[in-house]
Amino acid sequence: MTARPVNETPEERDELASEYVLGTLSAERRNEVQQRLGDEPQLQAAVDAWERRLLGLTDLVEPHAPSPHLWRRIERSVNDLSRPAATTAFWWNLLPLWRGLAGAGLAASLVLGALLLTQATVKPTYLVVLVAPQDKAPGWVIQASNPREIQLIPLSVIEVPADKALEFWTKADGWQGPVSLGLVKPGQTLSVPLDKLPPLQPNQLFELTLEGANGSPIGKPTGPIQFIGRAVKVI
Repeated sequence: MTARPVNETPEERDELASEYVLGTLSAERRNEVQQRLGDEPQLQAAVDAWERRLLGLTDLVEPHAPSPHLWRRIERSVNDLSRPAATTAFWWNLLPLWRGLAGAGLAASLVLGALLLTQATVKPTYLVVLVAPQDKAPGWVIQASNPREIQLIPLSVIEVPADKALEFWTKADGWQGPVSLGLVKPGQTLSVPLDKLPPLQPNQLFELTLEGANGSPIGKPTGPIQFIGRAVKVI
């Protein structure tokens, strides 16, 4: 049995649980957590909570069945990982999650986005994954730990023409039209205040459109949608 670290705080325990579920721990650390789970109900509860949180991300995208070729690649990747059998079994038990995502690239990006979220000291109450409308490839994750501010986190760097800019929009049910949240630089993480808007609500729409260098001239989206998604309440 592995003893619980002295003076481990609830925040440290929750962060450890998130890294365990995401599979980012070293083999030694993963074995330590595995041995602690049977004797520490609080750690087991934290692990269970993170598993439920990740499974909830399936609501963010429409189901798309990966091709047989993609499944073979996933299988080879899993077999190549030097993991304990219990951890590998856990990931294969998440097959419904994998099938609900648009291929391995989206699955990996969602895990990456969730990993970034574990660095926050305050857990998010809303999550949004912004995906490209054409192929459902994810480009950004939005998190909100309170209804008055959101964080926009890039999952990759995209190219924007020199004479264009990405403009950030949101629209909730009952609004007359989308409201601009400002211009966004590719690859930039930023916090956006929502102090002049109603509180966030489930299913609220967020999108990034390609506009002129100074943004939309009419206060409404005029260019093509680059990424789009809707808010999901997670806690």
